Amino acid sequence: MNSSDNSDFKRHLEKFISLTEKEFEEVLGYFTYKKTKKHQVLVREGDKVQHTFWTKKGLLISTFTDANGKEHIIQFAIENCWITDQDAFYNQADAIFNIVCIEDSELLSISFKKRESLCLAMPKMERFFRKKANDSFTKQQKRLLTYLTSDSQKRFDLLLAEYPQLIQRLSKKILAAYLGVSRETLSRFRK
Repeated sequence: MNSSDNSDFKRHLEKFISLTEKEFEEVLGYFTYKKTKKHQVLVREGDKVQHTFWTKKGLLISTFTDANGKEHIIQFAIENCWITDQDAFYNQADAIFNIVCIEDSELLSISFKKRESLCLAMPKMERFFRKKANDSFTKQQKRLLTYLTSDSQKRFDLLLAEYPQLIQRLSKKILAAYLGVSRETLSRFRK
């Protein structure tokens, strides 16, 4: 791997499992370091999805375009977050989402095949991915409930509370698409 400092990635893994330095170096061998440019598309709707990405530095979004051409923001991936089209990655299906870099980014990527090999070679990593998936499912469920039961001001307030640094990094258009509001409505929210 070409990146010099992977201490953030090690800390991220160690939120769920413990690793020796030797084990961590072995884990890194399964990942590829990737530098991307702003606006670069990592996954395009209809593509086969071969990789999942961990954000070392930067900001990415996952979007879905509905039948009416309206774009919906499904996920943000800031530092220490994973992103992929889950169904397409795990089931080797065609992507229904686009994943785009909003900023120049640095990523660690792992292919489906290498992830499976890593989990077989190191059961600790299978445990990590299971625990991380459970954590992600819980967060997605909370977001869905918030979206279904809260007004747009409340959704904005919750986003601001959970990711205060994110608001400054997003355009109003992207933020409005994520919250499901118009840019005019967004401009009326208090910060």
